[in-house]
Amino acid sequence: MIRLTVNGVEHTLDVEGDTPLLWVVRDVLGLKGSKFGCGAGLCGACTMHLNGQPIRTCIMPLSAVAGQNITTIEGLSPANATPQQLTPIQQAWLELNVPQCGYCQSGQIMAATALLASNPNPSDADIDNAMSGNICRCGTYPRIRSAIHKAAGMMSAVSHPQAARNGELFSEVTLPQATNSEELSHG
Repeated sequence: MIRLTVNGVEHTLDVEGDTPLLWVVRDVLGLKGSKFGCGAGLCGACTMHLNGQPIRTCIMPLSAVAGQNITTIEGLSPANATPQQLTPIQQAWLELNVPQCGYCQSGQIMAATALLASNPNPSDADIDNAMSGNICRCGTYPRIRSAIHKAAGMMSAVSHPQAARNGELFSEVTLPQATNSEELSHG
């Protein structure tokens, strides 16, 4: 018997210790949000959190996580959550229409959540580094990066509401000015 806590609920499982955590979560506990992608820990579709840190669960044996805390995509917000109950990452993902096919997105969201927990104001390089192990076959990387920046801004606004109201948290963006009518019409 192996004990572990998944999304705040303690479980005692009669499962072989070498069974990958992904299969325990999906097949024994019935939480299907995390996906099987490669089986080698290389694509990130199976990403969950172990004590707050992202791990590849397709290669993580159950025995290695016994007695520890696991968070799945389902554990980030309540089932049937309203938009206000979603995490900033989940809200940004929806607002910016990040998913295309959606297969990798639970792993992407879990990796992004861990990134913002450790670095609340990541640069593009920080994001690229943290997300480099998560493959998106549809190529939504620019939208993923934008959503992480948006979520960071949302989190900062929540922790510093007066500064956000005063516009102190966001830098001013300067757009190039068109100099003639040809440039205004896509010239």
